[in-house]
Amino acid sequence: MRKTRTVAPRSMDAAAIQHTIPAIDRMMSVLSVLEDQRDGASITALTTALVLPRSTIYRILNTLEVHDVVQRDGSGIYRLGQRLRKLAAHVPSGAAELDLAALAQPFLDQIAISAGHSVKLSVLEGGGVLVLAAAQGRRPYALGVTPGQQMPINAGAAGKLLFAFEPPERQADWLSRPLSAFTSRTVTDPKRLKAEATRIRRQGWAQDRGESAPSIYAYAAPIRDHSGRVLAALSIPFLHGTESEQAENIRHAVISVAHEISTALSG
Repeated sequence: MRKTRTVAPRSMDAAAIQHTIPAIDRMMSVLSVLEDQRDGASITALTTALVLPRSTIYRILNTLEVHDVVQRDGSGIYRLGQRLRKLAAHVPSGAAELDLAALAQPFLDQIAISAGHSVKLSVLEGGGVLVLAAAQGRRPYALGVTPGQQMPINAGAAGKLLFAFEPPERQADWLSRPLSAFTSRTVTDPKRLKAEATRIRRQGWAQDRGESAPSIYAYAAPIRDHSGRVLAALSIPFLHGTESEQAENIRHAVISVAHEISTALSG
């Protein structure tokens, strides 16, 4: 009979472990292995790593996939899913923990007050873009934004910007997937999206002209860590028909505040 190996919880002592639920321990062991495997893992790899029966691993993964805690690609590789990102967006920040959403929130609140428009902090997750944090604008007709909203990568300023700063191999992966159209302006041609990504990298910001909804425009700018790697996109959506001078002020505000958040991350 094979001996089961589990990954011990990282913040529990031996006495506490004695009072845990074995099924949940096995589930957390699976998640712990996936956490350490950036490129994901197959059922076979998980079975080998945890010395658990294949049927047990399959049932755990199937249950987690139903709840979007893990996701499986076409080749049978499992990765951590979007539900974890949504849950993490509501976790209070610890004193010694770098929490991008918590760090950025005061900046988002301030720009929502000063500009009057709603503002979003978005990241790439799973099959698209996830709003990690947001602040609601105060002016009339400010568009509604909430954490947990999901958007496609090819329709919107934030998605296109995040795509633009992905490594070439990740871009190729994104472009191998179908690009859905939401309006007549949605970019669905992979060559056109790649060309736009080149322009976005060169100019340092992205624009949406009614790509996800005909009446919604937006600007987005990158948020970087101390090494210059793009972690997230800051964006402000606004209604089509906004005066050109005001739209230009929104663009400058997005670029400026994204830089401020990046500086705070590097501090």
